[in-house]
Amino acid sequence: MITLERTSRWYGQVIGVNDVSCSIGPGITALLGPNGAGKSTMLKLITGQLRPTTGRVTVFDEQPFANPRVFRRMGYCPEIESSYDDMTGREFVSMLAAMSGVRGIADRVAESINIVGMSAAADRKIGGYSKGMRQRIKVAQGIVHNPDVLILDEPLNGLDPGGRREMVALLNSQAEDGKCIVVSSHILYEVEHMTQNILLMHRGRLLAQGDIYDIRSLIDRHPHRVAVQTAEARQLARLLVDLPYVLSIRFPSQGSLELETSAPDRFYDAFPDLVLNSGIEVTGFDSPDNNLEAVFRYLVTDNPTPMAPPTVFGPPEHALPKRP
Repeated sequence: MITLERTSRWYGQVIGVNDVSCSIGPGITALLGPNGAGKSTMLKLITGQLRPTTGRVTVFDEQPFANPRVFRRMGYCPEIESSYDDMTGREFVSMLAAMSGVRGIADRVAESINIVGMSAAADRKIGGYSKGMRQRIKVAQGIVHNPDVLILDEPLNGLDPGGRREMVALLNSQAEDGKCIVVSSHILYEVEHMTQNILLMHRGRLLAQGDIYDIRSLIDRHPHRVAVQTAEARQLARLLVDLPYVLSIRFPSQGSLELETSAPDRFYDAFPDLVLNSGIEVTGFDSPDNNLEAVFRYLVTDNPTPMAPPTVFGPPEHALPKRP
């Protein structure tokens, strides 16, 4: 649904997005990166607010810049707060629904407001809304015209834990209907519960695209860490140290050990039998590296130069075009 082909955007001498190529299809894709990584510029290119300096951006096989045909099929929730404080939530969503050419506005507005849980506050002035309520009403206007593509910049900001769970459930519901959803967020824990498919930006470059667990398995320069809780930590360590793919073992606290392995799949296959045969009781087992935060940290800290070529992870059908 969305394609970028060697796309760059420059602001004078400043690089916003540098030679990015990727394709985004149905489902939820998280756009991640530290501040200044180029996330906002990339979203503005996709939503047609900016024209690329070089390269090409297409949405539904059309260039989105100043293209009403694309805008009618796209919902957008910007991070910036620019609501009309003198309007009620219902009036705000109705105005944007009318601008999008929605038919049966009253019913559709009521439905979208109900979906985001704002029915009780819909007729209050936006100026009196909390940040979380403003966030919800922005999402309501983004889905009121039933778009095929939904772009959300930091949609979880300002929401309490319950509100975040509801927002994630809403986005998952939209994705199940075959919509393409791009979410920019810095709340890595919430993103990990939302989707496993990511685009990781750093200094204007695309560092990685694909499933976070596939990405982590390919970062072989970092051994996988595995944490084990057991009252017999040192006895277990004596058995583990004999495995050729266990590189190191340490004891961070009483009743636990943390090891590094160069072959996580082989370790996970061997560990259950080793524990059962030894009779050692294991009360906890976890890998602090099998999460989005670890992937994010390893990729960003290991790519200090903005001119390094982008790395693509994932199944071949999602691979990016190779550079000449």
